[in-house]
Amino acid sequence: MILYRPVGPQELALIEEMGMTGFRPRLHDQPIFYPVVHIEYAEQIARDWNSTRADTGYRGFVTKFSVADDYAARFEKRTVGGRQHQELWVPAAELAEFNRHIVGKVEVIAEYERGQRIAF
Repeated sequence: MILYRPVGPQELALIEEMGMTGFRPRLHDQPIFYPVVHIEYAEQIARDWNSTRADTGYRGFVTKFSVADDYAARFEKRTVGGRQHQELWVPAAELAEFNRHIVGKVEVIAEYERGQRIAF
């Protein structure tokens, strides 16, 4: 399954520190890791949320990665708005194992600044 994760520069730096092989553990107040299923939703978050906030330096990124379908199927897929707003809900306690099931590397496929796509 191909998944996307919109991130700000701080989270991207943590992914880079992990060698682009996974995602950092969730904070104590983040019980769920939720990559998104559709690229349009990831772009919407990176463009309209991450890249419009001062605490992100007005930058947002879309990452893309793959997880084996049979492994991904064990997690609930939630629709949180329109039908393109689908997220895979991974309990925070299972994120380390989830990271081990990422096939290949996490890659950055888009960058936004102040609501505008600037790269990729």
